[in-house]
Amino acid sequence: MTAIVVLGAPNDENGTLSSIARERCEQALKEYQSHPGSKILPTGGWGAHFNTTSRPHGHYVREYLKTRGIPDEAFVECAESSNTIEDAKLCRPIIERHGFSQLIVVTSDFHAARAQFLFQRECPGVSIELSASRTLLPESDLQKRILHEQMALAKLKQNATGK
Repeated sequence: MTAIVVLGAPNDENGTLSSIARERCEQALKEYQSHPGSKILPTGGWGAHFNTTSRPHGHYVREYLKTRGIPDEAFVECAESSNTIEDAKLCRPIIERHGFSQLIVVTSDFHAARAQFLFQRECPGVSIELSASRTLLPESDLQKRILHEQMALAKLKQNATGK
């Protein structure tokens, strides 16, 4: 059974999804349409850097995707995480509980490598495919995100090898 894991991105104080979050949702919609019978596992709880509302970010992802035609029964519970490391860790018990053998992890192009590293580390034995949305930000903003991701992934790999 396949789960489409939709990684969180910011929403505003009213729950309106950022452009990055909407891009990821649209990518998840494409994957859902290509994989009939799959389930959607949204991620995202709260954090000063992405969601300060009273509802978890995954709620807003779910609501957005429902407006795009994904039925309620396609969703499993949300992994109420506050960062990518928690995304992978908190998804693992949900994946095990539902018996998912394949994951399609939906994230942004600039974030794909780190997400893949973390999900492979946390979910050994599960087939993991990355599905990256194209990020439509000004080039200077995108380059800052790319640099951040490269540094974060290098640090994770360094910690993994103990060097």
